Amino acid sequence: MLNYQETLQAIHSHKAYGRRPDFRRLNWILDKLGRPQAGFPSLHIVGTNGKGSTTALLQAVFSQAGYKTGTFTSPFITRFNERIAVDGQPISDQDLVKTFDLVRPWLVKLAETELGTLTEFELVTVLAFLYFECIQPVDMAIIEAGVGGRFDSTNIIIPLAAICTSIGYDHLDTLGNRLEDIAWHKAGAIKSGRPIILGPVPQQAQIVFENEAKRLQAPLYQAGRDFWIEDTSNGFDFKGPLGSLQHLSLSLLGSHQKNNAALAIETSLLLQKNFPKIDEAAIRTGLQSAFWPGRGELIKPNILLDGAHNPQGIQALINLLKTDFPNRSKQLLFAGLKRKNLSEMLALLEGLELSVTTFAFPEAADLADYPETHSKVADFREWLDKAKDSDDLFIVTGSLYFIAEVRRYLLDQKN
Repeated sequence: MLNYQETLQAIHSHKAYGRRPDFRRLNWILDKLGRPQAGFPSLHIVGTNGKGSTTALLQAVFSQAGYKTGTFTSPFITRFNERIAVDGQPISDQDLVKTFDLVRPWLVKLAETELGTLTEFELVTVLAFLYFECIQPVDMAIIEAGVGGRFDSTNIIIPLAAICTSIGYDHLDTLGNRLEDIAWHKAGAIKSGRPIILGPVPQQAQIVFENEAKRLQAPLYQAGRDFWIEDTSNGFDFKGPLGSLQHLSLSLLGSHQKNNAALAIETSLLLQKNFPKIDEAAIRTGLQSAFWPGRGELIKPNILLDGAHNPQGIQALINLLKTDFPNRSKQLLFAGLKRKNLSEMLALLEGLELSVTTFAFPEAADLADYPETHSKVADFREWLDKAKDSDDLFIVTGSLYFIAEVRRYLLDQKN
């Protein structure tokens, strides 16, 4: 048996090298492992932004209700193990080794077939399914798609319901550059006769979802039409035919998180027949206790981390700063990936005291990739040092890989 570090190295060795997901490879190995993904009820979360937060909110509600709840998410922020968790607790090093050991003989046999090797994302998806079925059997697994939905490795499950949080421009090289194309990929998560819960999406995307839901006879529940939220002086209310809840509050910052909460509440109410322990107390407490690192996270009283890595995310961050920190002086540091639309994101941040930087990641944009009009910071640590003696709010944003690096540094300092 390999040790933990050797296991991680073995997992990371399964690079995609430009290969797309392939359900033939996945089905081959899942068949050999006894179809673990069929061994537990699941929810499938797709969308451009808000997948992770909605996953965290649903997990908190189901766990509060007393159901053992698995989550599969990406990318990780502090440690790889976070990607596969039960009741918010990442898979232990020991269990990761144990789970990988069950898969390893089949990886060797698969590589000998014409199908070739799994990609890393396919492999981690398989590990999650096996963990949730064999090692830590769960009552519910909440599975977040990687990219898109239709051809994503996670789309091998038949979930009780699918949730699409939002549709915006991201991963254009894979999903296409029209909202209709992007929506077509995400709508691939809809399964015959199973409900789809849809967040606020543009009209072009809405039509794609309505057509796909109709084709598959899947009931569609649309935010703003079939259920909605209303702001109140002390939080917000949720309203809809399935139930109404008053005076709700969230631990997650930003008004966009109320949209994600609405999706989590509607899904929870829809599934009450299957999960009768979900009551108002579980929903209320779940919303208040949910935690999602690196997304609107006030890691210190004057340092905010937010992985806003596309234009839609940047707009949500701007709204968050206006509503939650209207009167604070703000300094902002941004670092993104080369393949993203950097100019559009930076244009949205015009008017804020903005600096740009780079970080240790193969796809990170170099300082030279940014316009000269922006203040350039060689090392984010020096920029963060200024926060020690300042009343300003220091906001770190951009790629989640960048947020992960900054967060690790801040936590190491704290310890």
